[in-house]
Amino acid sequence: MVLPSGSRFAAQLRFWVNGEDVVEEAVGEGGRGPYAADVLPAGRPSLLRATGEARHLQLGEPGCTGGCCGFLTVVVQRSGEIVQWSDWEVPSKRHIPVPCPPPELHFEAGRYDAEVARAEADSWWQPHP
Repeated sequence: MVLPSGSRFAAQLRFWVNGEDVVEEAVGEGGRGPYAADVLPAGRPSLLRATGEARHLQLGEPGCTGGCCGFLTVVVQRSGEIVQWSDWEVPSKRHIPVPCPPPELHFEAGRYDAEVARAEADSWWQPHP
């Protein structure tokens, strides 16, 4: 078997808010964040950018995959100088109690925009030949 050159695994994003890993807290150990290439596409604006139009984003899934138990999703929307993450949906597993969704989060829009721009400009995750 021949493996392609470069990294064997696609880079995944994790979302840390106030020192907490939002994905792990909501989907449990073994869960994963979205692929960086999906959320931070090269040469295009990130899906994390907040606008006045509410948008559902998938931020994670359990180890058994989102097709099995569902995805961690959030609604992202800008309202004036505030970016809001709300209306969380968490994966549910039949054999484990349903986890509590994360709380509604509010971010100062200027700082949020700066962090998204920093992530868009950082190409650490892009495959290199």
